[in-house]
Amino acid sequence: MKIWNEIWDYVKMIIIVVIVVLIVNNVILINAKIPSESMEQTIMTGDRIFGFRMAYGINFDFFGKHISKKMKDPERYDIIIFKFPDDESQLFIKRLIGLPGETVEIKDGKVYIDGEYRPEANDYCPETPTGNYGPYTVPENSYFMMGDNREYSRDSRFWNNTFVSFDEIVGKAVIRYYPSITLLK
Repeated sequence: MKIWNEIWDYVKMIIIVVIVVLIVNNVILINAKIPSESMEQTIMTGDRIFGFRMAYGINFDFFGKHISKKMKDPERYDIIIFKFPDDESQLFIKRLIGLPGETVEIKDGKVYIDGEYRPEANDYCPETPTGNYGPYTVPENSYFMMGDNREYSRDSRFWNNTFVSFDEIVGKAVIRYYPSITLLK
C-alpha cells in the first residue's frame, strides 16, 4: 500500500509540472528560434528569444478556442511575434512600423508615415535600405510590419495580406537568451 501512495505522489507531481509548463508555454511565454536573416543585426539567424504573450493583453488559442482581450496597444518599433497573415500556421517576428489609421510609404528606402519622413524607422537597419513601396493605409486593429534587415526581409511590403491584425499577434519579443542575454529594443 505504501508503494502505491508513493507512486501516486509522483504521478500528482508530474501532472502539476505538465499543467504549469502548458500554462507558461501557452499563456505567458513564447520560446522561439530565429530562422532567417530578416531581423539582423538586432536578432541574428539561430538566436533564441523569449516573447511575452501577455504584453498587449490576452491573445491565445486554448483547446481550439481563440481567446482575445486587448489591454494595451502595441507601440511603434516594438518587435512582435505574430501569426503570418498569409499562413497562420507559421510564426513571424518583425518590427511594428505602421499603426492603425496611418499611411506608410517607403521612398528610396526611407519610411514616411502620414507623409512625414521618419528617420528613426531606419535606425535598426544594418545597411541603407532601398526601394519604393506603398502607400499602404493601415486598417483599424491592424499593423504594418517590417524586418530590420530590409533588403532581405519578406514583410508587409510583399505579403498577399499586407497587415497583421491584433488577433494574429502572439506576443512581444523581450529577451534574447542565446547566444548571449540581451534585452530587445
